[in-house]
Amino acid sequence: MKRIGILTAGGDTPALNATIYGAVERANALKVEIVGLQRGYAGLLDSRVPHVHLNPLFTAIPELDPCKGGTLLGSSRTYLDETHKDRIELVATHVKKLQLDGLICIGGDGTINGMQPIADILPCVLAPKTIDNDLGLNYIDEANEWIRRPTDTNPGYCEELRRSRDEMELEDIINYATPGYATAVYAVAQSLERLRTTAESHRRVAIVEVMGRQSGYIALGAAYAQPDIILIPESPLNLEQLTARIVQLYELQQHVVIVVGEGVRDANGMELGATMPTFDPAGNVRYSGAADAIGQMLTKSLGEHIFSEMRAFEPASSPMFIRKIGHTQRGGRPILFDRFYASQLGGKAVDLLLSGESNEVAILQYERASGFRVSSISANKLRDQWGEIHPRSVHPSFYDARRMQLSATGIDYLHPIFTNAIGADDVECIRTQMFSAGSVRNRYQSVNTDIRKRIRYL
Repeated sequence: MKRIGILTAGGDTPALNATIYGAVERANALKVEIVGLQRGYAGLLDSRVPHVHLNPLFTAIPELDPCKGGTLLGSSRTYLDETHKDRIELVATHVKKLQLDGLICIGGDGTINGMQPIADILPCVLAPKTIDNDLGLNYIDEANEWIRRPTDTNPGYCEELRRSRDEMELEDIINYATPGYATAVYAVAQSLERLRTTAESHRRVAIVEVMGRQSGYIALGAAYAQPDIILIPESPLNLEQLTARIVQLYELQQHVVIVVGEGVRDANGMELGATMPTFDPAGNVRYSGAADAIGQMLTKSLGEHIFSEMRAFEPASSPMFIRKIGHTQRGGRPILFDRFYASQLGGKAVDLLLSGESNEVAILQYERASGFRVSSISANKLRDQWGEIHPRSVHPSFYDARRMQLSATGIDYLHPIFTNAIGADDVECIRTQMFSAGSVRNRYQSVNTDIRKRIRYL
């Protein structure tokens, strides 16, 4: 291969530029040209196909900074489907005009599905990213353990995962952690530490919602900020148990901090934040607010009497406050763990293409004796028997539903990721750049401004 394309699709993460950087550096060493496609699959469908040569003279362009969040290539939630014959033909025409020998797609499950029909045109591989950490498997057989039961409602069936394993071995996890996850947890932990002191000072109950959709990994990682209660989507909410625990904690310390994964479900399996669901372009539910729903439930179940002594003369509506950390989790400088392994996975994607692989996913594996290593797996291994890719969920052995906290296995899972996740340069960057005198004198310099000067069209 002499010339390959690369694109970023779906939601952004802090580690996308680092992945692109790793791919470009590996391509430089192998004397392969890399063309960056603007705005993901949308750029491939654009009649002009805006693109950027990322390594002229086999040297990375200066705008490609692995320490900067987001993606200099831009992203979109436009996806391809095998039923879109006209779109696929258009992509084939554009790929031929660009003289691409292969394509690297950086993304999650939606990006894999979009990559599948293109893999019939030219070799394609995926470098993973998602702050939700839900791209992968808890063990190799998991995708084949999904069943469909007939129902009277649309689409005529409901899906259920019947696990064959009650316990987990960390070495069996397929794609241990995805680039972007560690930085998202870092942002959440910082936010929780700040919210804790205001809840403590004003004797309040803080309900803090974090991202993750149907997977509770970010909420799980929030344990590093020592929240009193963690609620994850994989464990149905027990309101009576939650209420009793809040009362117990409030009597002890006069405040409570609760972390809520946005996809948390009630005892009947209904997503609390999606009672009136809308959908994004990828078909994912847009969550309206699990924390808000839980706040309303607790207002009724707790009553006012437990706050009467500590919050006398205060408004009845004030004992609880609800905060969503939101898109803060998806942006900013990636911490060391994400920068390093994102670049490794980007480089692995280049190696996969040059070794003749297609429809393959670069993954990060873990072994207790030797730590992390990059590997790969066929994208079809992530699909169930109907061809669907399910978000990886937190395995039940990682969470203690009675205590509403991590289990010992869950702590073991997080430990390899976060023990040395922050580098000395991350701390030095805060010290030297956060209050730089130049920042108050000059406007923000967007990478988009400089990249536009490099964009070429067909």
